[in-house]
Amino acid sequence: MARQVVVTGAASGIGAAVSALLRGRGDEVIGVDLRDAEVVADLSTRQGRRDAAGAALRRAGGVVDAVVACAGTAEPTEAAVAVNYFGVVEFLGALRPGLVRAEEPRAAVISSISSIQTSDADVAAACAERDEERALSLAGKAVAEGRGYQLYAASKLALARWVRRTSVEPGWAGAGIPLNAVAPGVVVTPMTAALLSTDDGRALVDESVPMPLGGYAPPEAIAHALLWLVAPENTHMTGQVVFVDGGADATLRGEDTF
Repeated sequence: MARQVVVTGAASGIGAAVSALLRGRGDEVIGVDLRDAEVVADLSTRQGRRDAAGAALRRAGGVVDAVVACAGTAEPTEAAVAVNYFGVVEFLGALRPGLVRAEEPRAAVISSISSIQTSDADVAAACAERDEERALSLAGKAVAEGRGYQLYAASKLALARWVRRTSVEPGWAGAGIPLNAVAPGVVVTPMTAALLSTDDGRALVDESVPMPLGGYAPPEAIAHALLWLVAPENTHMTGQVVFVDGGADATLRGEDTF
C-alpha cells in the first residue's frame, strides 16, 4: 500500500535520491526544500519550520507515514547549526502528531561521519539544551574566530545525540515510532562537488574520511539505507546511528569504540 512520506532537502542530493526511489515504488512524496518541491520553505528559521510542517501535514491529510530529513548545509556559518540541527529536530517535532496517526510510522535523519571529528563542544551542548539563540551566538563566535569549519561537525554530533536521547522517549518509542540516523561518509552531491573537483580537495577529503570500500558514495547508497529505516519492516531498530561510509568510521575509530 502506498505511503505518504515527507522528505526534506528533496530537490537535490540524497533527498532527491530518496524521493525518486520512494516514488518509484509507488509512495507519495511530499518534498520540502527551498525550491522545486511540494512545500517550499526555509528550515533555517522557526517560522519557516512551522510553516513547512503545517503545509506538509495539510497535504498529507494529517497522517504522515514516514519522515526522512535530508536538508542540510555545509556552509561554515551559523546556518549549519540552524538548518542541520534545529531545522531537523523542530520540524520532526512538529510532524510527530501526523506520525502518531499512521499505522506504521517511521522517521530517519542524516547525521555524518563528521560527527566523530573535531567540533565546537559548546555549540553542541547548546543544541542539546534546545537553546537556539545561544547556539547561534556561539556559532557566530566560532565563525569570527576562524573556527566556522567546526560547526558542521557540531551540528551533526548534536543531531546524533538527539536521536539517541529522543528515540526511546514515550513520544517516540512509546508511540511506536522508530527514529534513527544515517551517517554518510563522502557523498557525491552538489554540496561536495567543488571540494572533489580538485586534486588538493580530494587529498584533503581522503585523509580525513578514508573510505576503503567503494570510495566516494553516490547519493543512492545513502538513500537505500534510509528507505529501509523508514520501511514497515523496521520494527525494532531505533536510536541507531548507522554509518554508511565505506569503512571510514571503522578505519578512524577502530575496534575500541565498542
